[in-house]
Amino acid sequence: MSSSSASPTIPSDPFASRSRWLWVLLLTLLLHILLLVWGNRQFGVPAPVHRPEPMVMATLTPLPPVEKPVLLPQAPKPAPQTTKQVSKPSAPARPKAAPEPSVEVPDTPIRETVTPIVDAGPAAPAAADAAAAAAPPAAEPAPAAQAEAAPPAGKHYQTNPPPSAELKYDVQALQKGQNYHGSGKITWQTDGGSYTVNGEAGILFFTVLDFKSEGEINGFGVAPVTFTQKRRNKPPTQTIFHRELNRIVFSSSPQSYPRSGGEQDRSSVVWQLASIGRGDSTQFAPGVVIDLFVAGPLDAETWRMQIVGQEKVNVDGNDVDTWHVIRIPEAGSHEQRLDIWLAPRQEWYPVKIRFTDKDNDYIDMSLSKLKQLGQTAAH
Repeated sequence: MSSSSASPTIPSDPFASRSRWLWVLLLTLLLHILLLVWGNRQFGVPAPVHRPEPMVMATLTPLPPVEKPVLLPQAPKPAPQTTKQVSKPSAPARPKAAPEPSVEVPDTPIRETVTPIVDAGPAAPAAADAAAAAAPPAAEPAPAAQAEAAPPAGKHYQTNPPPSAELKYDVQALQKGQNYHGSGKITWQTDGGSYTVNGEAGILFFTVLDFKSEGEINGFGVAPVTFTQKRRNKPPTQTIFHRELNRIVFSSSPQSYPRSGGEQDRSSVVWQLASIGRGDSTQFAPGVVIDLFVAGPLDAETWRMQIVGQEKVNVDGNDVDTWHVIRIPEAGSHEQRLDIWLAPRQEWYPVKIRFTDKDNDYIDMSLSKLKQLGQTAAH
């Protein structure tokens, strides 16, 4: 009887089986990655990129230079009186007596007469000619004096000043690499015929700027009479717009300029721009230039205010539609750059003001609270 025996079954290594499946999975994952990369290159699917918020950059068109201001002649200073020590003269020599002239005795006796005063008419042309010949020639008026007599008239805009209001601002400043925070306030008051502007800005416990402008509202719009400014650690200055003398004079400077109407000070210029926009909004358009003659604490010059365009500004957490107006000083000037944002839907009030020095230090004032006031007399 033959017997057959079956060969025994050798069990497979479980670790080798798992290793084989692991290699299959890795190969499949690698193929998927290669397929995705190939698909992105073929069909141009962009990879997600974090992009910062877009910034609006305004391109300002180069403008011709502004007209230079006309300075009035300064009054000449009196020459100092010098006292010279004069030596005591010796006894003067007596002058020789002049010989007496011979007197011709008239035939008729001399009578005392009184000649009446008569109008110098055509009866005595020879005397008039002689007087004219004897008189020195009249000096021609200096060009500055002619400018004072007939100064150029300012440009008229359609204006409508904003109603009285109290505006409070959050102040941020960069001074010599240090950031500071503070607060500011501007109070604008008008009764339709006159106005006052009181303003101040403070950082920490110090008031860095204090100013006041007052004047009238006339055909030119806002017309200042006096402008007073006080900066920290400096004495106050006053600028006066003389109506009777038609001059702009300064308490801290001997210079003076002719006044013809339409001139502004450094505080009233903001409210004149608001009055122009409120008077007729079509006077504001991107690229429009408004030239205003502006007097500061020591001198005056033409400020070329260029309207950049409409921008949204964050005011106390809300986006506000504004017109951005900018003044860039001429090259080489020590003046500050001035940026103003006026809000048409808020009576054209200045919701943001920024002063920038030539070394990029700045003071930024952003509106935090607005309170309209009643129509009261400005004082």
